Amino acid sequence: MSEIVVVGSFTARPGKEAEAAEAFRALMEPTHAEEGCILYALHQGADDPRRLAFVERWASRQSLDAHLASAHVQQVLARADELFSDSGDIVVYDALPGGERRKGSLAAHAGESA
Repeated sequence: MSEIVVVGSFTARPGKEAEAAEAFRALMEPTHAEEGCILYALHQGADDPRRLAFVERWASRQSLDAHLASAHVQQVLARADELFSDSGDIVVYDALPGGERRKGSLAAHAGESA
C-alpha cells in the first residue's frame, strides 16, 4: 500500500467556531500517536473562522480507515450535527509530485524522498 493524502473541510455552525475548533484540537494528540499517521494538521479559515480543515498524510488507506473508526474520531462525529452546519468534505488523494521537488510534494517538503 502507498501513502495517501487527505483533506477534510468542515464549516462550524454560527457561534460554534471555538467549540468546533476545540473538538478538532482534541483529536490531534491521540491521532499523532496512531500507527500510520505521518501528518495531521488542523487549519482555520483566515477569511472565515467557521471553516476548519485538516491536511493529513497516512502511510496507507488501512491506517486512515483505522483512524476514522477510532473512538476519538467517533466521539467528534457523534457531535457533528451540533457543531457543524454541513456534513463536511473528506477527500483522499494520491500524490502527483511535479515541478520543483521541494515545492511539488508534501513528502519532499518534509525532507523525505518523493
